[in-house]
Amino acid sequence: MGEILDCQGDGLLVTGDISEGDDVVFELRRLAEAVNQPVFFVLGNHDFYQSSIAVTRQRVMEICREHPLLTYLTDAQPIELCSGCYLVGDDGWGDATQGDYARSPIRLNDFRLITDFHSISSKTWQKRLKLEGQASAERLAQKLHALPEDADRVLVITHVPPYRQSCWYEGRTTDDWWAPFFVCGAVGEVLSTFAKSRPMIQLTTLCGHTHHGGIAQMSSNHCVYTGSAEYGVPRVEAVVSVSSSSTQISSISRTS
Repeated sequence: MGEILDCQGDGLLVTGDISEGDDVVFELRRLAEAVNQPVFFVLGNHDFYQSSIAVTRQRVMEICREHPLLTYLTDAQPIELCSGCYLVGDDGWGDATQGDYARSPIRLNDFRLITDFHSISSKTWQKRLKLEGQASAERLAQKLHALPEDADRVLVITHVPPYRQSCWYEGRTTDDWWAPFFVCGAVGEVLSTFAKSRPMIQLTTLCGHTHHGGIAQMSSNHCVYTGSAEYGVPRVEAVVSVSSSSTQISSISRTS
């Protein structure tokens, strides 16, 4: 927690994979009490392990209603950070719309550790992945359409990279085998459509999931920052500075 406190920020943004379904509520409460700052977050696929998607989300929504410092962005409307700048978010899901699902040998732990998948036939997994991705995209689209007219910058928080170009591994973007599980194409479509329809709005997306970092400039008004992560070593990946005129993302410098 020391690194978070050293940043002296006004709040914490978390792009998912906080814990697992059996103790994610406990960890969220512990995090909020430790940093004593507003925590804005989405959930990642690991957060549903040992549980189901619906049950975990319901438990998380309940603790957020009890704890004033916790905001689950998937269950929240646009939040004004400062004049003209708004925060929105949704979990996202690797939705099998990108790459080659049929020939991919990749099978994530999701399929054996999340009830929604291990309780159904593997033949229906692809359909379920698409449904989860589409649900996230629809929720996010509603939030973007709800933005007030004065919005000129939007910060989007999601877990799964919305494009292949923003899905990084060791400095390179994903291949056809990994893309079905590490890209949420439906969310990418929503973001691209919004960026094109509102060219005067600067769109900044923060995501994770791949454990490797990178930056993808998708259009003149949309940039995607994918954060890196290491199991068991939570840390601050970047500082987001928001003012009435700009939004800046600054990487954290570390010494070994």
